Amino acid sequence: MQKTLLIIGAIFIAAGLLWPLLARLGLGRLPGDIAVKGEGFAFYFPLTTMIILSIVATVLFRLFGK
Repeated sequence: MQKTLLIIGAIFIAAGLLWPLLARLGLGRLPGDIAVKGEGFAFYFPLTTMIILSIVATVLFRLFGK
């Protein structure tokens, strides 16, 4: 369990450091992502981005998992 938590933490740190590069690729602003802007508030839900990242994570876990 400790090893898994360390790996997940390292992934989050890497994603945070690489965020400017990932933003240039267009992740987070794909068609299908929901953005609602109103007076005094904004709501953003990256639906398509989450689906793509989920597929990538599933493939990686299947390849490198047990």
